[in-house]
Parts: sequence; C-alpha cells; structure tokens
Amino acid sequence: MTDPKTNGLEQKISELSPWFHNLHLPDGSQTAPDHFLGDFPTFKWREIAPHIPADLTGWRALDVGCNAGFYSFELARRGARVVGIDCDPHYLQQALWAARQYGLEERVDFRLMQIYDLAREAGSFDLVLFMGVFYHLRYPLLALDIVAQKTTRLMIFQTMTLPGREVVEPLDYPINERKALLEPGWPKMAFIENSFTGDPTNWWIANHAGVEALLRSAGLRITGYPGDEMYRCEPNPEAPSCMTTWNRGEYLSAINAKEER
Repeated sequence: MTDPKTNGLEQKISELSPWFHNLHLPDGSQTAPDHFLGDFPTFKWREIAPHIPADLTGWRALDVGCNAGFYSFELARRGARVVGIDCDPHYLQQALWAARQYGLEERVDFRLMQIYDLAREAGSFDLVLFMGVFYHLRYPLLALDIVAQKTTRLMIFQTMTLPGREVVEPLDYPINERKALLEPGWPKMAFIENSFTGDPTNWWIANHAGVEALLRSAGLRITGYPGDEMYRCEPNPEAPSCMTTWNRGEYLSAINAKEER
C-alpha cells in the first residue's frame, strides 16, 4: 500500500519542479535524484563542511543565491541563524516548503532580493556562503565589495574559473609595457557577451589569479581551498578594501548612498 504522506510529498515535489538542489527530505524522498551533476549539492557540502565550525551557535549566516535552501539548512542544523537570499521566486517557494519539511522555519529567513540590495540592509554576518553566483552577475566586483563588507568572520567563495592555476605578481608597469598582462598568471576575467553553456546570465569567468586578486582587493585574506574553484576567506584588517578607505566615495555613489557622518 502506498504511504499517503510519501505520495503527497512526491506530488508536491513534482508541483514545485524543476529543482536544481537535490534535497534529501526526512522521509527519504529526494527532490532531484537524477540531477545531471550527481547528488548536488551534497557532494559540494562534503568539501565545504570541514572548513566551517561544527557548532555555529550564536552565528548569523548569509547564503547568497540560496536556491532551494540546501546550504541554508545545513548551516541552520549547526546552530546558525540563517538569511537566504535569491532573486528567483520559484527557488524561494521550494526553500520555504522544504524548511517546513525539516522543521527549520524558525532558523532560516528566506528573502526575495538581489545581492546588491544587501548594501541597504543593516547588520552583518559572521559567515557568508557566496557560491555559484559571482559569474552570473553583471556587476561582480560591486557585489563582492558589498558582501565582503557584510562579512565579519568567514566567507566561502566559489565561482567558475578559467583553466590553469598560474599566478604572477602583478607589478606596476609603464603605460606602453603591457605584455605582462598576457601572461597566463596575470589576474583577468573573460567576458561572455551572449551566453555560455546556454545560459545568458553567465557574464564573467575569471582565472585563478583573478579570483585571488579580486578577493584580496575586497579586503579578504584567503585561508584555504575547500575544493575545486572554492576559496575560504576571512576579513583582512591589515589590507582593507579601498572601498572602506580612500575610494569610499565611489562605492557610496555606486550604491546610491551618502557619506556616513
């Protein structure tokens, strides 16, 4: 005999499809068991998990581009209070439904918003997951500056990258000496004018050196590599972003804000 509860869950999973997160629900149901990437994002979480404190009690966490909430739920299980943001109402509908299945509604706050909207949000976050979003952004460095200034302890950053791990030291050069910019390890990003992998929201693909340079420029120190294309970071008070010092005016203009008094 079919379990009516399980049957009801399967029907709801179907109604909320398509799913990009394969959530393992308490009754054993899965939302995307045939995911083209495999058991995603469970296999990604296994890489990240050892790089995040096991006890996040008292921590406030931000999940940027939360999708159906997989990472938000994992952080909430470790004790964090989590804000999950996404600009796609379909994914947030999935996340809100899944939160009820897990009994985590009181620990996770899902919000429909763009990453740039964080500039107008009060408060900060001990932990930020900024994964699988950067290369979808038309204004990526502005977004990184915004999120970095909201991060007080730890950020896990992931983005699609160009092949290669070369890094060269980007020294200062005279205006007519530009050959160094063509070196494989010079920090750079490829711009996607139309689409990549059939997705018109894929705008930028940085090389490894470029990702590290961007993170440093945003005032972050890289402290580890949880997995491929992933960077563990923390605020670096010894090398703060120029958006907090001499170039603060440009940042405030970009977010349509006034100088703090």
